[in-house]
Amino acid sequence: MKTKMPPILYGTAWKKEATKDLVIQAIKAGFKGVDTACQPKHYHEAGVGEALEHLQEEGFKREALFIQTKFTPVNGQDPLTIPYDKSADLGTQVAQSFEVSKTNLKTHYLDALILHSPLFPFKDLLSVWRAMEKIYHIGEVKALGISNIYDLSTLKRLYEEADVKPTIVQNRFYQDSDYDKEIRLWCGEHEVIYQSFWTLTANPHILQCTDLFDISRKHNKNVVQIFFAYLHQIGITPLTGTSDLQHMQDDLKSFQISLSEAEISSLNKLF
Repeated sequence: MKTKMPPILYGTAWKKEATKDLVIQAIKAGFKGVDTACQPKHYHEAGVGEALEHLQEEGFKREALFIQTKFTPVNGQDPLTIPYDKSADLGTQVAQSFEVSKTNLKTHYLDALILHSPLFPFKDLLSVWRAMEKIYHIGEVKALGISNIYDLSTLKRLYEEADVKPTIVQNRFYQDSDYDKEIRLWCGEHEVIYQSFWTLTANPHILQCTDLFDISRKHNKNVVQIFFAYLHQIGITPLTGTSDLQHMQDDLKSFQISLSEAEISSLNKLF
């Protein structure tokens, strides 16, 4: 069954001490989903938890929000701030990381747990996945996924060997990977949600193209809104990390836009 999530997630990478206030602002603006990671190098996960606690006091229910975090392998961590025992076996690292995440986020469950990047050799990837499956089976996470996976054969093998199938792939959405066309096609065939990051930052050429400008004028919307509407209609869930309240509000209005088949076809040519 396909995982239910909002059409856009608020990304919290590199927010540092501003994380709490920005997450509060995003949720109050209307965001229903937040992406974070147990990776102190790039995320202040505890700041997300402080925001959720504050919001709950103001009447925002935890169960109304989609919160996902990530297990980051040792090679993706700052050696000085690894949030688990790096000398432990991989399964223990996953379990310890998840306990830290629950404490940081002040919740007894997560909507999704994402593996931040694949491990090699494949047996190590599978060991980590088995540990994530244990967390799923005891009901502390509702869905599992993988990020930064650009080799379709590895993704297929993981899917085939997993007991709990990945239902989320989160990747950079950029030209260097040919916008993951083959991976996105495979995801669509297997009811796997494709989440995009670097969606705006890596695509200034898209945001400046004539076709997008023409469609934005027709709908009386800005180009970012049209781009997000397009991504939504072709089955992509973008992340945005904007710190600007007006941009947050504008981004959320993107999903009220309905593009025609002709407009979708025109934008398809850009990728």
